[in-house]
Amino acid sequence: MNSLTLKPKAIPSHPQLLVPEIRTCKTIRELKQVHAFLIKTARTRDITVATELLKLCATSDFRDPGYALSVFDQMPEPNCFAWNTVIRALAEESNADGSLNAMLLFSRMLYDGMAEPNRFTFPSVLKACSVAARLEEGKQVHGLVVKFGLDDDEFVVSNLLRMYVLCGSVEDAHVLFSRNVGGVDDMSRVVTDKRRQEANVVLCNVMVDGYVRVGNLKAARELFHRMQQRSVVSWNVMISGYAQNGFFMEAIEMFHKMQMGHLSPNRVTLVSVLPAISRLGALELGKWVHLYAEKNKIRIDDVLGSALVDMYAKCGSIKKAIQVFEKLPRNNVITWNAIIGGLAMHGKANDVFDYFLRMERSGVSPSDVTYIAILSACSHAGLVDKGRSFFSEMIIVAGLEPRIEHYGCMVDLLGRAGYLKEAEDLILNMPIRSDDVIWKALLGACKMHKNIEIGRRAAEVLMKLAPHDSGAYVALSNMYASSGDWDAVAEVRLMMRGLDIRKDPGCSWIEIDGVIHEFLVEDDSHPRAKEILSMLKEISHKLSLEGHMPDTTQVFLKIDEKNKESVLHYHSEKIAVAFGLISTSPKTPIQIVKNLRICEDCHSSMKLISKVYERQITIRDRKRFHHFEHGSCSCMDYW
Repeated sequence: MNSLTLKPKAIPSHPQLLVPEIRTCKTIRELKQVHAFLIKTARTRDITVATELLKLCATSDFRDPGYALSVFDQMPEPNCFAWNTVIRALAEESNADGSLNAMLLFSRMLYDGMAEPNRFTFPSVLKACSVAARLEEGKQVHGLVVKFGLDDDEFVVSNLLRMYVLCGSVEDAHVLFSRNVGGVDDMSRVVTDKRRQEANVVLCNVMVDGYVRVGNLKAARELFHRMQQRSVVSWNVMISGYAQNGFFMEAIEMFHKMQMGHLSPNRVTLVSVLPAISRLGALELGKWVHLYAEKNKIRIDDVLGSALVDMYAKCGSIKKAIQVFEKLPRNNVITWNAIIGGLAMHGKANDVFDYFLRMERSGVSPSDVTYIAILSACSHAGLVDKGRSFFSEMIIVAGLEPRIEHYGCMVDLLGRAGYLKEAEDLILNMPIRSDDVIWKALLGACKMHKNIEIGRRAAEVLMKLAPHDSGAYVALSNMYASSGDWDAVAEVRLMMRGLDIRKDPGCSWIEIDGVIHEFLVEDDSHPRAKEILSMLKEISHKLSLEGHMPDTTQVFLKIDEKNKESVLHYHSEKIAVAFGLISTSPKTPIQIVKNLRICEDCHSSMKLISKVYERQITIRDRKRFHHFEHGSCSCMDYW
C-alpha cells in the first residue's frame, strides 16, 4: 500500500473502517505514512485504530519496538491489550536494554492504575526479568502474580518457573515446581485431566532444563525418568544437557532412545545432538542426521547448516563440510566461522585464508571467533609472521578486543615455533588476566622443545590456578623424565598422590557400522580383545620389517627399554587402529578420535601403518586432524 495515493474521497467515513487499510502496510515506512495521515485527520483518537497501529508496529515482521512505544505514548487511555502489546514487544528484543524498558513500562502500568495486568502481561515481564538477570525484580513480580490471583494459572506459572531457572535460582524453582506438580517423589501419581497433564510436562521440561543449566545432570535425569509423559522438548533438553556437559556418549544414547519411543526428532533435536556426534567423530550417525533432515523437509537454515558443516569437519570429512557450506545462505558470520574453523582444524591454512577473503568480499564482517580459527590455522602451519599480522589486523582494522582465546592462540603459535620467551612475555604483559588454558599452551610448548626452565615456571603458575588439574603435574613430570631427572619425577608423582590427582587416561573412539567403540590405554575389555592383541603383534612385526624403531623416549616411566616398547604398543589409538583393521575390509579408510595429543611414536607408527596396510588413516587428536596416507601425514610432521 502506498499511503501517499490516499485521497479524501477514498477515506472511509468511520475511523474503524481504516483498520483493513492499516493491515495492508508491508513496511515500517508505509506504516509511518499512514500514521502521519491519521494524526493529521485526528483519527488516532479512536481506540480501535490506535490499537491496530500499535499491534502492527509491535508484532509484525517489520516491527519497531521503539516506534511502538511512541505510538503507545500518544494513546490517551491505553487498555490492557495495548500495555501488553508494547511490554511484549520490548521484552522480545531479548537484550538488556529492551528488557529493562519492558520492566519500566510495567512499573508505569502499575503506577498508572488505569489497566490491571492479566495472565498475558506477566509472561512478558518475567521474560524481561530473565533476560536482564534481575532475580529480585522477578521475585517482586512473583508477589504480584499471587496478589492478582494468577499463581494457579498454568501459563503464568510456567513462565515464573522459567524466570527462576534462567536467573540461576534453581532452589526457588524447585520450591515452585514442587508446589505445582508435587515434587520429584510424587511424579508417579496419575493425572487424568489432559490439560493438566500437558501443563505438568511443560513444568517438568523447564525444571529439567534448570537442573541441566547448573550442571546437576543426576537430578535432571531422575526427574526426566519419573515423568509420566515426555514431549520432544523433554528429550531435547536432556540430549542438549548431556552434550553441553561433555557426556557425548550419553547424548547419543538418549537420541537413540528418543526414536525408540516413537517420537520424531525435530530441528532442535538435530542441532542438539550434532555437537556430541562431532566430538566423538561418529560420521555415519552424522550422515544419518543430515539425510533425516532432508527426507523430513526440516529446513537446513544457517543454524542447522552450520552445525552440519561443523560435524562433517570434525568427523574428518572436510570435503563434505565444504559441499554443505556452499549450499547454505552465507550472510551469517556463524556459517563462515564453521567452515573456516573446520579448515583450520585440518591444517589447511591457505584454504582458511581464501575463505576469509571470500567472507570479507561478501560483506560479512569477521567476528572474534573468526580470528581464533585463523590464528589456530597459522599455529598449525607454523606461520608466525602471518599470525602476528592477523593479530594486529584484528585489533587495528576489525576493531575487535582480543579475548583470552586469541592470546592463547598466539602463545600456541609462538610456542610451537620455539619462541618460548616471547610467548611467556606475551602472557605476562597481556592486559587481561591469564587462565590455566593459556599456561597449558606454554607448558606444552616447553615440553615439546624440552625447555625445563620456562616449563617449571609455567607449571608452578598452573598448579596455583588449577591445583587439582593433572595436566601441569604430568607435563612437568614428563619433562623431568625426558632429561633423566628421576628424583624430580618421583617428587612430582608424590605430590600428585598427596593431592589425590590422577592422570587423564588416553582414550580413543572408532565408529564401525554405526557403533562407537571406546578404547583406553592397555585396554583388554573389548569382546574381540584377543583378535585385537593378535593384530597389534602383527602390526609390530610388520613395522619392524620396515625398519621402524619404537621411540621409547615417549615413555616417561623408569623401566627397562623392553618394557617401554611394550607400553608403546598399547596406546589407545593403536588399539583402535588394530580394531579397525580387523573389522573392515581391505583399503577401507579408518577414522579415530583421541582425547589427548598424539605422541611422536604413534605418529610415526601411523605413517608406516598407512603405507604397509594401504589404508587412509585419519586421527583427530586434541589439537587437530592428522591424515595419514602412503607413509606420510598431512601435518608434515609439524603439530
